[in-house]
Amino acid sequence: MNKKATGKKAAPSGKPKVLIKEKIARSGIDLLKKEFSVDVKLDMDQKQLKKEIGKYNAIIIRSDTRMTRDIIGKAKNLKVIGRAGIGVDNVDLGAATKKGIIVANAPESNMVAAAEHTIGLLLAQSRNIPQAHGSMKHGKWARSDFAGVELADKTLGIIGFGRIGVLVAQRAKGLKMKVVAYDPYVSKSRFEELGVEGATSIKSFYKQADFITVHLPKSPDTKGFVDGAAFKAMKKGVRIINCARGGIIDEAALVKALKSGKVAGAALDVFEKEPPKDSPLLKMDNVVVTPHLGASTAEAQDRAGTVIAEQVAAALNDQFVSNAVNIPLVSGEQMNMLRPFMPLCEKLGRLIVEIAEGPLDDFKITYQGGLADFDNRLLTIAFFKGMLEGRVEDTVNYVNAESIAEGRGIKVTESRRQQSIDFTNLVSVTSEDKQGKLTVAGTTIGPKHRPRFVKIYRHDIDIEPGKYMAFFRYDDVPGMIGRVGTILGKNNINIANMNVGRKKIGGKAVMSVTLDKPIPEKILKEIRSQKEFDDVSFITFP
Repeated sequence: MNKKATGKKAAPSGKPKVLIKEKIARSGIDLLKKEFSVDVKLDMDQKQLKKEIGKYNAIIIRSDTRMTRDIIGKAKNLKVIGRAGIGVDNVDLGAATKKGIIVANAPESNMVAAAEHTIGLLLAQSRNIPQAHGSMKHGKWARSDFAGVELADKTLGIIGFGRIGVLVAQRAKGLKMKVVAYDPYVSKSRFEELGVEGATSIKSFYKQADFITVHLPKSPDTKGFVDGAAFKAMKKGVRIINCARGGIIDEAALVKALKSGKVAGAALDVFEKEPPKDSPLLKMDNVVVTPHLGASTAEAQDRAGTVIAEQVAAALNDQFVSNAVNIPLVSGEQMNMLRPFMPLCEKLGRLIVEIAEGPLDDFKITYQGGLADFDNRLLTIAFFKGMLEGRVEDTVNYVNAESIAEGRGIKVTESRRQQSIDFTNLVSVTSEDKQGKLTVAGTTIGPKHRPRFVKIYRHDIDIEPGKYMAFFRYDDVPGMIGRVGTILGKNNINIANMNVGRKKIGGKAVMSVTLDKPIPEKILKEIRSQKEFDDVSFITFP
């Protein structure tokens, strides 16, 4: 529950005071007026907002208003900031959280609009509807120039099977399409429940799909996800749709694939640069484009206003705020104990899914030592956050990470053990991949509670996490450390720290290294090609 005795003053009437700074649906305004004193001031500039924000208990904005640290600093009575839409880039979340101000958004308000636009583009480019429309507008009647293809009995491939991906799948099945999806963070049972085939690898996915639509978040991990190599792996004559984020598809590679005939057509609502001035895609006859209209429906805009009004009302009434995007409040004693372990648990979440061979959907987290005396739900949420962040289309935070994981069929069992043989506090995570049992563990050390990884692949290690890390599994034979160092050195990649763990001489070993910069994929391939190496995982930690 997002409850807090704030002591923040209401309006003189006794009702909390709400400022609606940008336009929302009439239904949202009416909902708020039933309980609160509401001011609608759409023309207020930033300077005036800074002067008047101290009067209000809540504010509702869209994308034009910037809730800066300075403005939040003047908001002595503010309890909640409501963003009528998804993105909260215009809100200083750190400043709001520090002041105990809830920040809420309306992330589901445009999902139907985005899914329907995807289907619209799917139909438009399969039947050449925009091209035929343009031809007729120019006085032509060229029926034979615009013969298309049917969707029925074709396979739609969906990359990213979050909430929008699911809605697209449901609509595609209504068109009698077969649906296959690739998302390593969705369980097999979830795919089966929805009647969708879950691809076990991206290569098998590309081989099956006649149409491919992407529904991934934009992050360093997903930038250029669909690149030249991906197009080479696809069927000849595949058709591409992107209503997610610009940059997920490598546009230069797409142009090349379109020109060669490997890709028969594309439909794009988003672009690497917007507006896409001088893009060659705009000049291609087999490309359908729209100017980022995925969320642009009257219903989506109205829904955002109504949803955010409900969220603001919940916050002002000290009720649970389901779309809060900042950290839930816990007691001071709890937070003092848990805070140092939150970044560690995020890193353990990212670590275990990155080193696994294949998707994981069932985990056991064990809290040992002093941690066993506390409610560790916040740490489990931190684990979910690290595991999912940048891998799903949703913005993942401490409020929604658990529900996103549940929606994807991911299960976690928590256990506590009072004793920890080697550490005062220890967090261990266990799952199972294609190779069998998989374990990672970590702790914190020193007065600054620096995080340490102390176990990986069931091998004991001792290394402080860095931004760039690589983990090598190999046969424990002489010269392996030197071999890794030589390969990295000749490619001007400096090793900042290194640790090796093994169970017995001549068995299997794990080398963990922190690096000054990333390892390019071609170098990872070079290392993997050597017979003594079982696997190499490179990870960038946020």
